Amino acid sequence: MAKRNLPPLILHPFSDASGPGKLVDASRASLVLNGLLPGEEITQRELEERLIDGRYCELRMLFYLGKDLVRWINQCLETVNTGDGIGDAGIRPESFGALLVEDPPETVIQKLRTWGVHEHRSIFARALGMHAVFGALPDRASLAPDFMRYYHRFADQMFTCRQQLFTFTRVSRNDFEFELYASGEYSKMLEREWGTL
Repeated sequence: MAKRNLPPLILHPFSDASGPGKLVDASRASLVLNGLLPGEEITQRELEERLIDGRYCELRMLFYLGKDLVRWINQCLETVNTGDGIGDAGIRPESFGALLVEDPPETVIQKLRTWGVHEHRSIFARALGMHAVFGALPDRASLAPDFMRYYHRFADQMFTCRQQLFTFTRVSRNDFEFELYASGEYSKMLEREWGTL
């Protein structure tokens, strides 16, 4: 199979203004709860609440990232199912999920690093795992505290489970290539292109 171009993966912003602060508070609370930082004048309950607030913020970001990833996966399936018979090759959504997590093009990895993302495997896997289970973002009150504390472990397992449900053809960066853009960056690129037409 000759290398084919896939649609660009476009990631949208999904954080609110309070997100970074909640993440920092959660990290600090986790360190205090684990005895790695001295305790402040904050009760155990308040520390737990800060930790859960941060975890929910992380979960929210992963959920919305998962929406972007699933939209891209569906676009990829449409691309490979048009025209040249490649759609009969056993390529399924899981094929592109594995490509994103295990073997994205080097240009994508480098761009993620410039954005400060050094662990794309975990982030993409967890985002896809969360999206496999939740059709809509659950409200915080509907999630058990232990799930919130350890959601990342649940999300890892949900991704693994989703990938194992069906037999699929594995694809690699040798088969397909694609570009990664932030939504604002992609919009500006399109405006420039349309402006030259």
